[in-house]
Amino acid sequence: MTSLQYFQTPFPTKPSRTNLNKQKTNIKVNNVSTVLPSTLVGNASGRKVFRTTRHDASASMMTDFDYVEEILPSGRPNIPTKKQLVDPVRQGVITEGGVGYKQTVVIRSYEVGADKTATLESILNLLQETALNHVWVSGLLGNGFGATHGMVRNKLIWVVTRMQLQVDQYPIWGEVMEVETWVGASGRHGMRRDWLLRSLATGQVYACATSTWVMMNQDTRRLSKMPEEVRAEISPWFIEKKHSTPEKIMKLGNNAKYINHSLKPKRSDLDMNHHVNNVKYVGWMLETIPEVFLESHQLTSITLQYRRECGSSDTVQSLCEPDDEDGILMERTEEESCINVCHENSVQVEVLQDKPVKFPLSYTHLLQITGELKIEEIVRGRTTWKRNSSTLPTL
Repeated sequence: MTSLQYFQTPFPTKPSRTNLNKQKTNIKVNNVSTVLPSTLVGNASGRKVFRTTRHDASASMMTDFDYVEEILPSGRPNIPTKKQLVDPVRQGVITEGGVGYKQTVVIRSYEVGADKTATLESILNLLQETALNHVWVSGLLGNGFGATHGMVRNKLIWVVTRMQLQVDQYPIWGEVMEVETWVGASGRHGMRRDWLLRSLATGQVYACATSTWVMMNQDTRRLSKMPEEVRAEISPWFIEKKHSTPEKIMKLGNNAKYINHSLKPKRSDLDMNHHVNNVKYVGWMLETIPEVFLESHQLTSITLQYRRECGSSDTVQSLCEPDDEDGILMERTEEESCINVCHENSVQVEVLQDKPVKFPLSYTHLLQITGELKIEEIVRGRTTWKRNSSTLPTL
């Protein structure tokens, strides 16, 4: 199987049958494709190094691009060992003076819900994939799930401790988006990663997110300090930007308004670190909110505080409590069309004499592992919502 490793790289086509030392190369940057000739400049131990030249009109300069074509017996992708300024396969480029990263993505049909807009889980998956691609093009990626070479040597993996996402607008099916990401320090032993999701056509920011990551020993499953060799690897990539202070989330008791018992992780819920992927937790949280509310409201922000990992053998309980102090007042005409539906579905509403109905617009969440001996928290969460502009519960 042929695998390609890129260094500021083009995407190669098949070599010419008449001359195996030359081939056509398709470079695509910022959605502009150019087919250029490339020449074999090295061939040793199954590694073929081709070179092509691209003219950058805006800079009035010629740039040489090298890529390596290598036969790998295992068929495993050949991970870059040097920083790539351009990654045309993933539609990505290095930004922020050589340390940030952004890439172009298209919202696929399987990433949207019934309203043809991207689901919250799809957005979180796009953010996670962009983060991993950032590590890929940096040349730091070792044989792990986003782990650097130094982390692999020390048997360390990344775990997220906090995630906060704010969504102003959800992209629709087929919309072309740009995801930008960068990293910074979080204390002495942690790392912060931030994202922006914007429309490629208009530049409008649809969503922003921030997260905090620490390291865990993959054998003992205990948190670890950052080794100096790892700090030396990643600290040159740090960008210091202003970021918000995370809100504290209270712990729910077992008397929460809504409870979903006996959730069991599936094998497909596990990631390469052999624990439940953090995006899966979001689905478990949202499923606890009554369906009638989800149909008429749209999530605007979510904050997650991760307490421990969850494995395939664990049984999970999801708890949810509406916030009584926050809500939206509905007109009496709207009340008549939906109050019965809400009561039938156990949605908490406040009915005031001769006043509109009050719906909660924020919820506190908790996922916990239930066992015979003790109950352990997995993640605390808080969500805020707004009413869909044209949606009311349907009788």
